[in-house]
Amino acid sequence: MNQKIKRAAVLGSGVMGAGIAAHLANVGIPTLMLDMAPRELNDAEKNKGLSLEDPAVRNRIVSANKEALKKHKPSPLTSRKNLDLIEVGNFSDDMDKLGEVDWVIEVVVENLEIKKEVLAKVDHYRKDGSIISSNTSGISIEAMAEDCSEDFRKHFLGTHFFNPPRYLKLLEVIPTKDTDDNVLQFMKRFGEDTLGKGVVEAKDTPNFIANRIGTYGLLITVKEMLKNGYSVGEVDSVTGPLIGRPKSATFRTLDVVGLDTFIHVARNVYDQVEGKEKEAFEVPEFMKAMQENGWLGAKTGQGFFLKKKGQEGSQILQLNPDTMDYEPNEKLKSKAVELAKQEKDSRRKLKVLAAAEGDRAGDLIWSIVKPVLIYSAELLGEIADDIPSIDEAMRWGFGWELGPFEMWDAIGVKESVTRMKKDGETIPQWIDNMIDQGFESFYKQENGSVFYYDNGSYEPQAFNPKAINVKRLKQTSEVIKKNAGASLIDLGDGVAGLEFHSQSNAIGLDIIQMINYALEEVDAHYEGLVIGNQGKNFCVGANLGMILMEAQDFNFFEIEMVVKHFQDAAMRIKYSDKPVVAAPFAMTLGGGAEVCLPASSIQASSETYMGLVEAGVGLIPGGGGNKELYIKHLRNIPKGVDFDLQKVANSVFEKIAMAKVSTSAEEARENGFLDSQDAISTNQDHLLHDAKQKVLGLAHSGYQAPKRTRVPVVGEQGYATMLLGAKSLALSGYASEHDLKIAEKLAFVLAGGRVQEGSVVDEQYLLDLEREAFLSLVGEAKSQQRMQHMLMKGKPLRN
Repeated sequence: MNQKIKRAAVLGSGVMGAGIAAHLANVGIPTLMLDMAPRELNDAEKNKGLSLEDPAVRNRIVSANKEALKKHKPSPLTSRKNLDLIEVGNFSDDMDKLGEVDWVIEVVVENLEIKKEVLAKVDHYRKDGSIISSNTSGISIEAMAEDCSEDFRKHFLGTHFFNPPRYLKLLEVIPTKDTDDNVLQFMKRFGEDTLGKGVVEAKDTPNFIANRIGTYGLLITVKEMLKNGYSVGEVDSVTGPLIGRPKSATFRTLDVVGLDTFIHVARNVYDQVEGKEKEAFEVPEFMKAMQENGWLGAKTGQGFFLKKKGQEGSQILQLNPDTMDYEPNEKLKSKAVELAKQEKDSRRKLKVLAAAEGDRAGDLIWSIVKPVLIYSAELLGEIADDIPSIDEAMRWGFGWELGPFEMWDAIGVKESVTRMKKDGETIPQWIDNMIDQGFESFYKQENGSVFYYDNGSYEPQAFNPKAINVKRLKQTSEVIKKNAGASLIDLGDGVAGLEFHSQSNAIGLDIIQMINYALEEVDAHYEGLVIGNQGKNFCVGANLGMILMEAQDFNFFEIEMVVKHFQDAAMRIKYSDKPVVAAPFAMTLGGGAEVCLPASSIQASSETYMGLVEAGVGLIPGGGGNKELYIKHLRNIPKGVDFDLQKVANSVFEKIAMAKVSTSAEEARENGFLDSQDAISTNQDHLLHDAKQKVLGLAHSGYQAPKRTRVPVVGEQGYATMLLGAKSLALSGYASEHDLKIAEKLAFVLAGGRVQEGSVVDEQYLLDLEREAFLSLVGEAKSQQRMQHMLMKGKPLRN
């Protein structure tokens, strides 16, 4: 099947439709976005003397929704330039353009008859072989297409994105009985490889997988709160990270989603099921009252929580569902909570809490986890064919660290089933059969492979070959060498991988030592090196706590030694005879960026937030970051083009002095952290694979280390120019006296010190200037205050 998607159309430009169009544009797909043509003029149009036939009027709704993409937070766009890939039109004038696209996504109102009406028009205008899908949160896919042509039905399926489409990983793909299997398989691959999604095949049932189980779990939690007198704040304090769920926990999640949206999704299941299940999806009366009051959450300014300003600053209040008044927020404190907090692993935390009978927090967790596990087991076969599909849907769609069956394994299947039966619960027969046959877990791992229970045996779980999993790889592949901060592992095909695993992946001497060892080992035995990991963030910078402690003890010789070692390691990365590819993702800050900048190439995840942020803690970059970002900016200038060196220096100065952090890899490219040699992976699960392929590509094309060259600098005159800008900010009140001191040191380094404008200097000279400036700032009391504040509060101090 030679299916390709070169151009797409999105029908509907509301929050979800515009978000999907933005995501398609983010991955480089030109997209036509259509919506209704207005039926009457607004006041502005009347004043301009426009008519309903004017194109600006006919596309007013869709144009406004496209423009609104610039204002949404978090941004649906990885770069504002992507807006140029979105063409607008309306349902009345532009449906014939659907004949030019390869994929049409319907995202109109959640009403079956309206969807059928729209899809009938699509059937008329589409070209044979084009794929059509509906982004519905639970309306029957089968019913939508029942009146359409045979070719339409063969190419039709559900594609349920989660909001916001750029950030939430899950894409549920829902085939009908008529969907061509080639179309289904193509869309699953396309969703993963091009859209960067975690794709799960779901069955055509109410709310599919994630919303069915997630909505059930949220309602169970709300009803347990009402039944046993817990408060909103108490519930949220133990149903978030403590059990492997997002920080938004239960009620903050509902506030973010919007109560009206949640009630609509819950009602969709309620209307289509019977008996005990119908009862579970009945929304409590106080939530209906909240909806009537307009207390829908974040979008209306109040919901389960209300932020109120008082004399002592802002205060977060929680809703009392009995009185419908707002009260001070409170957390649930108990012995089980304290014991769970001492565990490092989410599985252990959950087990401790679920097993704590008689403890107020333990009883709550058991009471809300137990029904979700049983419900998930009851739905196996109805909503999805296998256990991993349900677990992946919940992890990718709701941000759970553990899916239901992974949670069940964590608390112990056999012992928990015994306790459930003691509580009077009815367990699905297949669970009893599984235990009777001697299977006591839903998953097992052997030799780096994962197996899941399926009808009397363990079946191997299939993974995309591009999804290299470091944890599983280390079970089968030799760890070449490791210390407390990093491991060097064999990624296969002659490529080694350097994995950071210190706390927060912060760079200390242990990681620097492993960088040096890795480069020696790769030079002798490998084609090249990937620097990457699969932690929460790539690297949040140097070990700030160590730097502060040594500074307070006046061990400046020790600090200088570490900084010099880091600079030397970065230079070894840059001039390695074998290609070194950095694979950053998420937070790549300070020292993390300094590891990437000198690499032969960067393969960044689309969601990479990169910046040299040292100014925020009273310092400047010390590991070569100033020099490398400056050189990277120079390298970005096309050969043969005249340029103003001062403008380049000013640009780099501003980015470092203002501690600018990109909100995407695309923006990192615009900020000069990535250049034409660097690439971006849309699917973070494929990042290490892509980086490895980049190493092999460089190695097999005869890679040679870059030649050392001297660097042109702006000198004393350029230093004065940069400083003038910083002083004007200080005079305007936008920069403190200490900000100005940091800016002076930074400007001196970037300018190349006291040399003439246009001088060319050696890289080592710039590194020596940088190290000296770094050390002088480390000794400043105000810089130490900033470091301490960041370590204690997690945010910068302005002093």
